[in-house]
Amino acid sequence: MNLFVNGNRRSFLRSAVAGSIVFPAIVRQALADDSDPLAPREPHFPAKAKRVIFLYMTGGVSHVDTFDPKPALARDHGKEIKADHPEIKDRPGYERIFLKRPQWEFARHGECGTEVSSLFPHVARCVDDIALIRSMHTSHSNHYNATLGIHTGSFAFARPSIGSWVSYGLGTMNRNLPSFVVIAPKQTYAGTQVYANDFLPGAHQGTLVAPGPNPVVDIKPRVPANLQRLELEALRRQDEAHFASRDFDPMLAARIRSFETAFGMQMAVPEAFDLGSESDATLRSYGLERGRTDGFGWQCLAARRLVERGVRFVELIDSGSSDNWDAHGDMLTHIPLAKNVDRPIAALLQDLKRRGLLDDTLVVWTTEFGRTPFNNTADAKGREHHPWAFSSWLAGAGVKPGIVHGATDEHGLRADEKPVHVHDFHATILHLMGFDHERLTYRHGGRDYRLTDVAGRVVKEVLA
Repeated sequence: MNLFVNGNRRSFLRSAVAGSIVFPAIVRQALADDSDPLAPREPHFPAKAKRVIFLYMTGGVSHVDTFDPKPALARDHGKEIKADHPEIKDRPGYERIFLKRPQWEFARHGECGTEVSSLFPHVARCVDDIALIRSMHTSHSNHYNATLGIHTGSFAFARPSIGSWVSYGLGTMNRNLPSFVVIAPKQTYAGTQVYANDFLPGAHQGTLVAPGPNPVVDIKPRVPANLQRLELEALRRQDEAHFASRDFDPMLAARIRSFETAFGMQMAVPEAFDLGSESDATLRSYGLERGRTDGFGWQCLAARRLVERGVRFVELIDSGSSDNWDAHGDMLTHIPLAKNVDRPIAALLQDLKRRGLLDDTLVVWTTEFGRTPFNNTADAKGREHHPWAFSSWLAGAGVKPGIVHGATDEHGLRADEKPVHVHDFHATILHLMGFDHERLTYRHGGRDYRLTDVAGRVVKEVLA
């Protein structure tokens, strides 16, 4: 396991758990001996980014209709091209393929002049804060595998989520909230694996929050406070005896520690998700009506409140396995999807910047793959899965603002210039958080695992 050095770690632990009613004294002693998985840790090197907001557009956003303008694709609409790749030529119905024009106009925005389509008019006004990567590519064309890959770096097997890796590497800044939170109205492809800790300690599992009146279920105590204290005192005595009889197992210490977090969440969670204190102007900027407890605007504003309160990694998933960006039948389905997320994302960036939080918060926008610049007929309404090229962007702490990195070929088929694989993307995110991705490892099954597997390079051109 990778080792971290932090001279303040022990003193933090003593103050954080001293006098806890839930945590047995014997467990507190074990944690003082460096077995607490959520203790705050220093990264490998100083970094501006202290936390991440990960915006995931599930289903596969079309790069050629959003962030990657292709005049040649419009010019050559209907032109037949050769299906020379096995993933195309061996697919039934794709013996012949034809180029399909973008369905939205692109225009330059900001002082940097980055081109964005009319699908994202609000995000377009934020391009001076964004490093846009137009040369992303991935290793699988199926939703399940590509979704697993963009979250875990593994395209076939369950592995820890990037949020779990960040939590493992940095620990928590707020004992009363989880270090890794996922806000989603429903599960996406690959289900809970996108935020699972897998072989990392259980404390680093993502906590799912579902927008609605009760975003975290069972958060209110079942019994009055005085009775709960008696129950917790009884639990403390049993935990102390059980822990001592198990040779002070650190995994057991982490499990017991989760009860401490749950106890703190009873107070912290209702306050964090109560938007009543937000001004009318703030709510309007996110497209929210006062009292509303769902929608992507709610997710974005809740994310800002969570990072303000010390949560390390917040992922926002815009939809589930239906009604998403998977536009096989008709590209016009991108219109309501873009409208759903465009204004809230821009509001989040502007809100973070106004509050000084963008200086040490990394915002990531991505999807699992792009969509084909072609189809099996020239007049097809939709586009298919396209792993060879897609767009993603970064903004905030440590990111060079107002730039475009990489390029696809003239028709948007392949990442042609300065290609960025998912492993490179992950390596860059970890670097911005202060980690050497090759050193952030965990020994499991006789080998040292890492988020980037055995690949990955930092895309230094997007670093400030």
